[in-house]
Amino acid sequence: MILVIEGIVMCFVLLIVCVIGIANGPVGLVVFYEQEVKNRVVELGLTTHQRIKRNKIITFIALFVPMFILVPYMVYGINGVTDFKSAVFQMTVILWISGLFDRIFIDWYWVSKTKAWVIEGTEDLMPYIYGKTLVGKWVSTVIGFPILAVIIAFIMSRFV
Repeated sequence: MILVIEGIVMCFVLLIVCVIGIANGPVGLVVFYEQEVKNRVVELGLTTHQRIKRNKIITFIALFVPMFILVPYMVYGINGVTDFKSAVFQMTVILWISGLFDRIFIDWYWVSKTKAWVIEGTEDLMPYIYGKTLVGKWVSTVIGFPILAVIIAFIMSRFV
């Protein structure tokens, strides 16, 4: 049960990043859109390639710092895990919960089914997440997160 709560905490972190990222409009998180959408918003004068690069760095820091700090803290500090296998398992579960939230709630529902992420002038380029990007996101969730859990647990095993 604790792992589910910790997974929900990570979902909340992701949700906060997204809400803040699109607070002034979805252009703020155009970093997650396909390249043709990025190019279009630049052509429309809504942003610049430099601003997209800057937002990408900020967004990835906001997403990955909790993965590398908060998740290990929950597993080692709160749950008291001391062995490698348990740490990998618990981190994988936490990351999978947040990953599934991202794929299902954010990508499939919020981005695809609501108008919150629609950028005026790019409607002809919808859906914003498709093809290789969509497959890549699912692969990173299903396969990448367990690999990330192994890497973090390996690093932490040197300190715990």
